[in-house]
Amino acid sequence: MLAQLNGVKPAMPVRGCEFSVFSQFGEDGIIQKLITSVRIAHRTFIEFGVEDFAESNCLFLMMKNNWRGFVIDGSERWITAVRRHDGFWKYDLRTRCAFMTRDNVNAVLQESGFDRDVGVMSVDVDGVDYWLLEALTAVAPRILIVEYNSLFGAERSITVPYSEHFSRRQQHYSDLYSGASLGALVHLAAVKGYSLVGTESAGVNAFFVRDDLRNHDVQAVSIVHLFQHSQVRQRRNRVGKLDYLTHQERAAAIRGMPVINVLTGATEDF
Repeated sequence: MLAQLNGVKPAMPVRGCEFSVFSQFGEDGIIQKLITSVRIAHRTFIEFGVEDFAESNCLFLMMKNNWRGFVIDGSERWITAVRRHDGFWKYDLRTRCAFMTRDNVNAVLQESGFDRDVGVMSVDVDGVDYWLLEALTAVAPRILIVEYNSLFGAERSITVPYSEHFSRRQQHYSDLYSGASLGALVHLAAVKGYSLVGTESAGVNAFFVRDDLRNHDVQAVSIVHLFQHSQVRQRRNRVGKLDYLTHQERAAAIRGMPVINVLTGATEDF
């Protein structure tokens, strides 16, 4: 009630639409909700950071809705696995092996051959996601999905520093030092003409819609209504084994690592 009195719309009930067929968490259901609420000019998707594409945000779009797709991964082994999938011949899916940097992101995405008005784009490279999106000009997806790092909290707008060859395992043994906070992504999205409309209950992915396409069913929602600490216990110890720590323990593992405040450009300690 207080949020309504202050003119801030409560969270769009996308979490009530969650289900998973091929997505890691409830992203498949949220995407289905959004593509019925947002006008889509071209039934196309781009997803990068897909590994073998078996667990992904856009595979259900392709198989259920027969969307055309372009997927990118930095590993030739993973891209080969995508091409060898039994059903690869059934769909208009293009593949590209490329390690994405802010210098090549636009050139690689232009290889899709799609109109720049892409229907859905999903970004999950476990690294310099923020800097890739900052450099992005080749496409203007109607729906944008980006993984955020909930360990960075709800208050700060921060990201890992840019490195052309960023590898989260090489940067920190825990596999936790990567990506950007939800606040940083919301800031960048606003600059590029997008609004945050939802997150999933697992506290991993954020969903944005282009501002010219928002409507009665798809409204901007503030971080305070949507931020969710992830319960995913993926932290690794110094010998590379999962150790299943709590959220607080996982955050403590990367305390003191350098981060960039995207509002000021200053380097800070996490």
